[in-house]
Amino acid sequence: MISQRLHVGISTCPNDTYTFHGLLARESDAGGLAFEFELLDVQTLNERWLAGEFDIAKTSFAAALSAAEHSLVLPVGAALGRGVGPVVLARPGARSADPRVLAPGEHTTATLLWRVLHPGCGELRQVVFSEIMPALARGAADLGVCIHEGRFTYQQHGLELVEDLGASWERSTGCALPLGGLLARRTLAPASIARAARAIGASLDFARAHPERALSSMRRHAQEHSDEVLWQHVELYVTDETRALSADGRRALAELARRARAAGLTPAERPLQVWAPLQD
Repeated sequence: MISQRLHVGISTCPNDTYTFHGLLARESDAGGLAFEFELLDVQTLNERWLAGEFDIAKTSFAAALSAAEHSLVLPVGAALGRGVGPVVLARPGARSADPRVLAPGEHTTATLLWRVLHPGCGELRQVVFSEIMPALARGAADLGVCIHEGRFTYQQHGLELVEDLGASWERSTGCALPLGGLLARRTLAPASIARAARAIGASLDFARAHPERALSSMRRHAQEHSDEVLWQHVELYVTDETRALSADGRRALAELARRARAAGLTPAERPLQVWAPLQD
């Protein structure tokens, strides 16, 4: 029996479609909830969450900082770890003292990282993430901050790696990099959040037990269509932190908030609260 409908936004990226396959395909236990999904690019998800849409959504943690007073971070579903960061790409030899830089969205963690690590550097322009590598290849920009499958496929576009922003973050902070996570509205009842978190965890467990079934959802929505690339993406971005956010993961979130404040990118103290069930 369905007792509540939840409007949920997730990205089309393989880590999300893998994690949510069980619920998308109705092959795992939804806990009596009716999940109504929209699959969108990450910047659109960020914008619509900030506009007050969705009960639960996958957003960049940079966007979550701007909505901390209205949001709770779920302890399941995060893309957080080491070796997972955005990469800065360019055409071979295309360097400039004042570069034209493309980034995948104003509220993405990729843009936040660029601004924290390279304050005031270059002319920054925001475009949909899938447009960045083609734009670099045709010379429409000097540098591009690329996310998702771009880490694995940039050489196919004739591009070279300039910097791994995640590696730079890890060296400067000692922390893993928090890219994005699932947020729930603070207005949702605690019991509803608990049921949703359990259902999402069960969906991920189903994908791990039945990877060949999850592949069908990944293929349906991916920007890149090589199965090898899809699995590389899942192996990199779906980790133990995705199943249950650790104490180290929570410290990484606190460090991201601190760095954003120090760089003047958030106006005030904005702690990110990770949801936890009430204790009896």
